[in-house]
Amino acid sequence: MSLLSVLKGNSHKKTQEELPLLPLRDLVLYPNTVMPIFITYHSGIVAIDEALRRDMRLFASCIRNIATGETYLVGTVVKIVQYLKLPDNTFRVVLQGEYRATVSSVTQTNDFFMISIMPISTILEGRLSPEMVALMRTIQKSFVQYAESAKKIGNDTISAIEKTENPERLANLICNSLLINIEQKIELLSFADLFERLDAILEILERENEIFDIQKSIRGKVKSRIDKNQREYVLNEQLKEINKELGRDITSDEFDDLEKLIEERHPSEEALQKAHKEIARLRKLQPLSPEAGVLRGYLEWIADLPWSTASTDSGDICLAEKILNEDHFALDKAKERILEFIAVLRIFANTHNQSTAIKGPILCFVGPPGTGKTSLGKSVARSLGRHFVRISLGGLRDEAEIRGHRKTYVGALPGKIIQSMRKASTINPVILLDEIDKLSSDFRGDPASALLEALDPEQNSNFTDHYLEVTYDLSKVLFIMTANSLHTIPYPLLDRMEVIEIPGYGENEKLNIAQHFLIPKQLHENGLSQAKVTFKDDTIRAIIRHWTMESGVRGLEREIARCIRRIARDAIKREYSTRADKPLSSFKKVIRPGDLEKLLGRRKYKNDLIFKEARIGVSYGLAWTEMGGTMLPVESSLLEGSGELIITGNVGDVMKESARIALSYVGSIQQYYDFHKTELKNVDIHLHVPEGAIPKDGPSAGITLATSIFSTLCRKAPKTTIAMTGELTLTGRILPIGGLKEKALAAVRNGMEQILMPAGNREEWEELDKEIKESITALFVENAEDAFNLLFVSDSAQH
Repeated sequence: MSLLSVLKGNSHKKTQEELPLLPLRDLVLYPNTVMPIFITYHSGIVAIDEALRRDMRLFASCIRNIATGETYLVGTVVKIVQYLKLPDNTFRVVLQGEYRATVSSVTQTNDFFMISIMPISTILEGRLSPEMVALMRTIQKSFVQYAESAKKIGNDTISAIEKTENPERLANLICNSLLINIEQKIELLSFADLFERLDAILEILERENEIFDIQKSIRGKVKSRIDKNQREYVLNEQLKEINKELGRDITSDEFDDLEKLIEERHPSEEALQKAHKEIARLRKLQPLSPEAGVLRGYLEWIADLPWSTASTDSGDICLAEKILNEDHFALDKAKERILEFIAVLRIFANTHNQSTAIKGPILCFVGPPGTGKTSLGKSVARSLGRHFVRISLGGLRDEAEIRGHRKTYVGALPGKIIQSMRKASTINPVILLDEIDKLSSDFRGDPASALLEALDPEQNSNFTDHYLEVTYDLSKVLFIMTANSLHTIPYPLLDRMEVIEIPGYGENEKLNIAQHFLIPKQLHENGLSQAKVTFKDDTIRAIIRHWTMESGVRGLEREIARCIRRIARDAIKREYSTRADKPLSSFKKVIRPGDLEKLLGRRKYKNDLIFKEARIGVSYGLAWTEMGGTMLPVESSLLEGSGELIITGNVGDVMKESARIALSYVGSIQQYYDFHKTELKNVDIHLHVPEGAIPKDGPSAGITLATSIFSTLCRKAPKTTIAMTGELTLTGRILPIGGLKEKALAAVRNGMEQILMPAGNREEWEELDKEIKESITALFVENAEDAFNLLFVSDSAQH
């Protein structure tokens, strides 16, 4: 057994004693105190037995580590005043503390330790000093305050402490009564200097009293709040009874006001009956009950919703057309559809035909990012004079976000559509459902399916939200959806929409948008609206061609903003707007193509992967992506083999099928052409679509794949100025394709002179902008034979 010291200092008597060690568990004995304890552990029992054989005295020290039996090196010499040995050989003893002592040496015998000790004595010579008397009185006063707060100290102890005039006895009695931890008790036991010991006791008493005061303050505040709530409850109950005696009920007046407010909204008969029923339930509930809060919130939603309030639609078609043209360039199809709707509204207003409600159309704007779909929705609301609300559906995966939670759930709310109606405060707003193609679904439901009812013109007059539990009329709402692609929209949902395609912009369209919309907007946002900053048309074209690669204008706007910010920094460096003689209005800057690399850095984009010279086996197709159109070069080569078709370049299943169809068709016409290899079963054909990191799929590359294979077999290169697109059948027919405008723009952007396309796309070509049709020549073909005659010089084939 090892013994550790926690001593602050010693003043020893010259006499030493050797006594048995009595280890105590979680207990510190002090001199001048009497303590009854039970001794049930072996080391204590044998120490008591040894003391009984000697002079009834022991050295009592607290155990520091129960696992090892380690004790402190400071303790108290105690005397056994009474003892009782119980039948199980344990002892009940009454110990009286005599004096404090420290361990001098340790001797182990049989089952216990004999300890040589040195007393810790405090020598008092003569009368007590005034400082000591003052300190003692302060401690006594502080202890009385401590005892009143602790409420666990007997009156006899308090009286003994108040009457004692011996500082050592005072210290021992107080230390024995303090409710502090063992380490602090050992520290107070170990002081040799009496003044230091009393000072430490006073410090502990003052700290404990301060803690008691804080606890009392906290309890008082809590009790005050509880009493206040209780008082308010009692007064409210008394007020209710007084009002009943006087014949009036304030609570009823509150419910009557709520009921009156709901009736003023003119809700449907079903909603009105439901509101009356819930108000009747609310009257019977206690105001502070949880259910009352739920019902009150529900009724407030009923009262806040617009049931019959509608905004007055603008019937001025000319004004609406002007607003739409002010906000957006081109987008003719979308504008025409809105103007048609306004015309129908005007007819209804002129004929005063109120028997049939005008149903709001369900429109879906589909197009690449940055083409103005979302902002067009705002312009539609402005042109109609209606309120506008936008709901973002991107990443939404919980059906309850659309239809709401049942009001029995904690924190339940209506769905986003009903929330938007309250926000709009009219029954006929324009609600934009943004990014509807980005909806998700999981175990919580499918939001796309929840939208079926809201977006069905035949059903949305009776839309049911889980929270409201009554039908709500959405038939007068003009719903506008936006999407980048239709492929991810479920067909039942898509079938309810009127799809309006918003294709990418051509170069001239982007130039107009930049000069009339983007540049003035960025000059205003960057504080240069007063300055004379102009962009040359060639500068805008250079940004479009070499710093952006998109169908929309979002990237173009970012690059223009970068230019203007650099110009703003240059203006500040030249002290414009910072000096009175150099106002910002005098700053002039013309941005030319040569300035762009300084303003924007090196060029980001070059043309697509196109060879300048004609190459055997290389053909140039066109592809549609969500970012717009792009070139799709196809390469092929012959290898000795067994007639296998090898396809590489991250190609999808549909495109692989198109490649097999192309090979089969070219093989079926080999008798009419001079092929370099006549036995296709002895060669492998390797088809590769460059940029293998990009997934590619779709049937519109059929004629491109066939042209590449045909070129390789004939050892003739197709013309490099012709881009092509079209789905190929096994009999050689070329079927119509989609995304014609984006593909045509990609061909123009990459310097193609002609575009070969299916004859079935002739009408769509005629609807394209004049600018595109003047930039490139269209070649319409009905079959692959006609395409080959246009793509290859006449001596490449032998009929």
